[in-house]
Amino acid sequence: MPDPSSIDWDAHTKSDGDVVEIRVPESFTAMPRIDKFLTPFFPDASRTKIQRSIKKGHAKVNGADVKKSYPVEPGDRIVCRVIEKPPMEAVPQDLPLAVVYEDDDLLVVNKAAGRVVHPAPGHRDGTLVNALLHHVQGERMSKTTPEMSDDDVGLSVVNALPSRPDHPVIRPGIVHRLDKGTTGLLVVAKHDVAHRHLAQQFKAHTIDRQYVALVWGTPDPPEGTITGAIGRDPHHRTRMAVVDAEQGKPATTHYAVEAGLGDVSRVAFTLETGRTHQIRVHAAHAGHPLLADDTYGGARIRYGRQGGKRRTFFDRLFEHLGRPALHAAHLGFTHPTTEERLTFDAPLPDDMQAVWARLGEVV
Repeated sequence: MPDPSSIDWDAHTKSDGDVVEIRVPESFTAMPRIDKFLTPFFPDASRTKIQRSIKKGHAKVNGADVKKSYPVEPGDRIVCRVIEKPPMEAVPQDLPLAVVYEDDDLLVVNKAAGRVVHPAPGHRDGTLVNALLHHVQGERMSKTTPEMSDDDVGLSVVNALPSRPDHPVIRPGIVHRLDKGTTGLLVVAKHDVAHRHLAQQFKAHTIDRQYVALVWGTPDPPEGTITGAIGRDPHHRTRMAVVDAEQGKPATTHYAVEAGLGDVSRVAFTLETGRTHQIRVHAAHAGHPLLADDTYGGARIRYGRQGGKRRTFFDRLFEHLGRPALHAAHLGFTHPTTEERLTFDAPLPDDMQAVWARLGEVV
């Protein structure tokens, strides 16, 4: 890599927008690979992105295309273009928002299915945070505005900005999250003091959270506890899995069967910990994946006959849901200012009610 202690690289570099032109001085003798050499000149781009730019022909050495392994030589004239995405930000957007409770300190909302909680790569807008900013009449927030306070944003700014370059999320007000497909109750902090108070309750496991899910089969016994550390699935990096204790974080999920209809049951889950995809992972690990959960094997028939009309029936149910059948039905916590214990309940959403009713018609 270029050695700034021995060469004044600014004197040999010109920048015009996304394009950087470098004339390698004759005194430079390190001869690194070009992808390593270019990395310091694009501090906001990953090495992988620079490698892609080289592969696409956006990096020229003396006017010619090169491979990422090309060794930079003294006298080379390098012109490289790396297209940067705009910085991650959260802007107010007038989107549907179901507010269950609100005061000067916090909000409780009933999240709709398909709504991502906060902006992140792949979901830069249209999120719950965008709707919340509009609701509280808050200001736009991005990593270029680190000095903004909760008064400016209208929501807490604790942990709201990216903590590291490879995790570019913007999440003002967000104390905890729900998966994109999960519906139900979520508490949001309006200022930093409320956020820290609520976060401490989550850490101490004094928040009451109960979910309702439709699962394959009937858990036996009808009430019990599922334990098992949760970590990244070593075979499928986009999924989580129950892993060895040293490879994941401890997780405990309590369950109780509420009702059964043939090969599908309605089950209440209570979280003791809050790991990514915890209920979905633990339920699948126990042999009872959530109905229509394609990630963890619930979007295919798991119990009973496989063919004919029954397959068509369930395919239509999966299509109607289009998401794991999971709903955050109950939320309880201590108010950060009044110290009053607050509890909220949200009825089963229409899509899960419709699926349950349809199952009842054919059993």
